[in-house]
Amino acid sequence: MLYRLKEIRLSKRLTQEEVASKSGVARATISKIESGEEVEVKINTLESLAKALDCTVSDFLCC
Repeated sequence: MLYRLKEIRLSKRLTQEEVASKSGVARATISKIESGEEVEVKINTLESLAKALDCTVSDFLCC
């Protein structure tokens, strides 16, 4: 599944490291999600990222 994580992160002018620090999600995981690498993403991970980026989980989903 493709996620809009990178687009949202860049629009907020945050680095992967900053999002990792705010969310508690490993930078390597964020990198894998952003690159479209095959990775199992749990809902609690998406929720943590959404909270860190001040958005909703549905904002991450590509159409």
